[in-house]
Amino acid sequence: MAAPTAAFLVAELDDGFGDVYPLQRGVTYGVGRAPKNRIVLADDLSSRDHAELAFAEGEWYVRDLGSTNGTKVNGRVVRGDQALEAGDRVQFGSTRFRFVHDLAELPGIPATPGRPMEDSIRITRRTTKTKFLPGGRGGTVGETVLESGTDRSLAALYRLALDMGSAKTIEALAEAVLAGLFEGVTADHGAVMAVTHGRDLDLVAHRSRDGKPPTYHKASQLVSATVLDSREAVLADNLQTDPEYSARDSIKELKAGSLICVPILDGDTVLGLIHLYTAAPRQFSEDDLEYTLAVARQMAGAWAQLRHADELSNTNKALRQVLGLESELVGASHVLKQIEDQIKRVAGTGATVLIRGESGVGKELVARALHNSSPRRDGPFVTLNCAAITESLLESELFGHERGAFTGATEKMIGKFEAADRGTIFLDEIGEMPPSTQSKFLRVLEGHPFERLGGNNRIQVDVRVVAATNKPLEQAVREGHFRRDLFFRLQVVEIRVPPLRERLEDVPVLAEHFRKKFTRETGRRIKGFTPDAIGKLQDYAWPGNVRELRNVVERAVALHDKPTLDAHDLWLTSLDPGGSGVHGPIYKPHSLEEMEKRHIRETLKHTDWNKSRAAEILGIERSTLDRKIKAYDLRREG
Repeated sequence: MAAPTAAFLVAELDDGFGDVYPLQRGVTYGVGRAPKNRIVLADDLSSRDHAELAFAEGEWYVRDLGSTNGTKVNGRVVRGDQALEAGDRVQFGSTRFRFVHDLAELPGIPATPGRPMEDSIRITRRTTKTKFLPGGRGGTVGETVLESGTDRSLAALYRLALDMGSAKTIEALAEAVLAGLFEGVTADHGAVMAVTHGRDLDLVAHRSRDGKPPTYHKASQLVSATVLDSREAVLADNLQTDPEYSARDSIKELKAGSLICVPILDGDTVLGLIHLYTAAPRQFSEDDLEYTLAVARQMAGAWAQLRHADELSNTNKALRQVLGLESELVGASHVLKQIEDQIKRVAGTGATVLIRGESGVGKELVARALHNSSPRRDGPFVTLNCAAITESLLESELFGHERGAFTGATEKMIGKFEAADRGTIFLDEIGEMPPSTQSKFLRVLEGHPFERLGGNNRIQVDVRVVAATNKPLEQAVREGHFRRDLFFRLQVVEIRVPPLRERLEDVPVLAEHFRKKFTRETGRRIKGFTPDAIGKLQDYAWPGNVRELRNVVERAVALHDKPTLDAHDLWLTSLDPGGSGVHGPIYKPHSLEEMEKRHIRETLKHTDWNKSRAAEILGIERSTLDRKIKAYDLRREG
């Protein structure tokens, strides 16, 4: 039987139910006092990062994160992961929730929208204070109470909360809110305004009940200013008779009978305003105001989360542009595009990936791209070079150790696997892992728990493994240095990163990428490479691959400060790709015309543009050289 697609966490109050949190598969919901959590608790007995909820293997699970006062399900303390069933009572600190798959499962909630609620149910929502404009009914509302017997559909409010939770943009959120408000109140016109640059208001969405294409009617500036100043909601029901409003163009144009304006508050910050109007002579009721206040409070949380996500996204983009973060693959070759396509196809799965390639080709960059494109992107990315750790310490690095586990273990240490929980671990040079460690590594790779060295607590982690090697593992298997079963478990998906000499068209793009990075870091004024410099870079075999190219550009930028880098500014090694000696330029297909052009240009540079001397070296007449200079559009640089 398939698990229900929907799930909700509903706050339990002493006299009813409160906030509703729709739960979506694929999203991990942090719970605690810290603002970064998706479910923020105003509870002194809860920890900053108290617990989390996630969907896995067909069920919703709750996990305590080492909170001070614990997490309980149906009164029992949670140890490890606890599966949730419909109707379970979940408690974080002193805050209580009910877990359900359908809101109709709550006691007294109607299964069919519009059915009267049981007398035992009411929903209490704390909202902003409510102020009525002069001429209205007056009064102050400290909290909004939706009680049995009202004409408000509780199910509609819950459906609206679900729609808000699924909105991906603030515009979509505003559209959903207006649709829900028009279902729950007697509004004829409505708008959601965003506060920008202090007190400026930008239209986010608007709606009319007449069914025609919506026409935007400008909201009353007097009402907006009043709400922004007081941070209090406003209801006025005498717009046509009160001279303070009846003479205003916006009110006359709408032919409005009454209005509601509610601030959307994130703490003390006004994110925006909700404007609602009725057509005269109809008027809003206090129930309409209370319903709008409840919606505005729910909307504020969703709006704040979307804005925070946008800020993080923009910050990450800016950081990548400013800092040139090297978790991005750089290049324009067809083979690199194929690697990027592989990453896109594989990233969303949990498959183990084996990355093959020579040293320096950028295998870790591929691993980072896999992590950043996966659902684990918000989790840790942990790296370990298996060849850089001695055999005696590698197991401790991977799985951790307890204090006193061996000589020198003076403190407990968490291993790389434990640190990478809910993220990705990248194991470089996996072929160097000693056989004594391979067996334990294979068990963890297959999902079994492990123990720290010197400990007896079983630790279960959720980690995606990405491994890399620059050696043929098949040969290590044949020679008995690498376990056959581990080899097949690692090679679920294989990505081969070719050496730089096989994708020379990426060299100019990479060189420019590194040039920008290092000029920014050093403050140099170098603006690019000369054609000769690019030609020299593309004629080289790059035995050290991308790492060597990076070092060549970094050295050139460090030693020179001039407008452009020329060929003689680039120092290249004489090692061939196999490291066996001196090599000449590798073959590249060129036309005779292109080769002649380049040879003439180099000869002119050699003679410092002494044309007579150059013609003598080339074995042609001076007049012939002049014609070729003109035909090839050769110019003296500098």
